[in-house]
Amino acid sequence: MSEDNIPVDLPDFEVIANLFVEEGVGLVSPAELHGLIAGHLAAGARLQPAMLIQAACELMDTEALKQESSKVTLLNLYGATTDALESMDLEFELLLPDDENEISLRAEALGRWCQSFLSGFGLYGKHTDASLSPEAKETLNDLGQIAQISADLEELDENESDLMEVQEYVRMAVLMLFTECNKALADKEQEFAKAQPDSNRLH
Repeated sequence: MSEDNIPVDLPDFEVIANLFVEEGVGLVSPAELHGLIAGHLAAGARLQPAMLIQAACELMDTEALKQESSKVTLLNLYGATTDALESMDLEFELLLPDDENEISLRAEALGRWCQSFLSGFGLYGKHTDASLSPEAKETLNDLGQIAQISADLEELDENESDLMEVQEYVRMAVLMLFTECNKALADKEQEFAKAQPDSNRLH
């Protein structure tokens, strides 16, 4: 949870888009930033503010954030994403354009989200084929396929339904990966702690 255990709402897609405008970034989608953060978290990483800002700057191809408000928004995005993934209520949502936008734009954003998620997950570097379950490996492969989704979709009810179905699959896939990988890392930490000599026994 965030500071003082107060949940933080996920900033709107347009809020992050405006952040990019204020920072002079034009080629990065808010979906990519959220996917990157979710990938780090799902893999088990937890970023301190300075590391988070550095990762965001690298994604935006800028040396530093110009606006102090951008840092606040970025920290809110990270806190809200962390809270949602750790929640037992399956509250996690993908940061994507609203349904009012053209389906081609939303499909492209979903593909970018998945691509950045895989990048964030891989950057953590603590998971191998041997450490992941068959289900997790299959899920990561599926996300890689979805990252290549075609943005050339017509405004048809069938395409709309298919896109929503894929989006829901991605949402649940991320929750599954988060649960597996974070539990595995927690178990390793417990094993390490148990292996340490008990200081009380030395007296």
